[in-house]
Amino acid sequence: MDVELVDDGWHALNTERTSRLREISRRRSLRFSVHAPFTSLNIASPIDDTRAFFLKRLKKSIESARLLKCNLLVFHPGMRTGLSPLFPGLDWRTNIESVRKVLSTAESCDVKVAIENCPNKYGFLLSNVEEFRRFFAELGEDVGLALDVGHSNLNGQTQALIKAFSKKIVHIHAHDNDGADDLHTGVGSGSVDWVMLAEEVKKAGFRGTVIVESYSEVPESIEALKKFFS
Repeated sequence: MDVELVDDGWHALNTERTSRLREISRRRSLRFSVHAPFTSLNIASPIDDTRAFFLKRLKKSIESARLLKCNLLVFHPGMRTGLSPLFPGLDWRTNIESVRKVLSTAESCDVKVAIENCPNKYGFLLSNVEEFRRFFAELGEDVGLALDVGHSNLNGQTQALIKAFSKKIVHIHAHDNDGADDLHTGVGSGSVDWVMLAEEVKKAGFRGTVIVESYSEVPESIEALKKFFS
């Protein structure tokens, strides 16, 4: 069974928790991925000291993923700030610089990482096909894409992202919403077109993991995904 650990808030990974999780994974044959911390964390922050702190926190998360022998660590892209209009393009450049540092840390720890698509309504820099095309071209390094279905639904980008980056998508976060807000409801409870998603993912030859990210109705979401992908 695949389980994604959220390294944030009350679930933040530490030495004791990591040790216990390693034992649990052995006893129960679990495979872990890690969702890097994201609360109030912006790798595109224009403030150097603040950004350095965020990158240090991500480094700690990657090191925890290494100790847990995780198959993947997922992290969020940077966000626009109140200073963005005053310094056009700075947040974009800073985001790429930070991603390069994340990739360097991950490589040194032998941890695979993937960057997640996030909703543009909340200020994230990477939400649609055009932004990701530019990002991958300018980054010039290999990083996977973690397709968050709920987020792509908010931007009307689900099918477009799968078609454009079928070889880049290594991980999927599954949850639903009403197309307006990031509600993280159960699979099939909102406006996500799961039939289309399953068809496109199958055509793309996806071989990664699908993680349920619903706040509720988790067992029901797992069963719904089994039906859609059968």
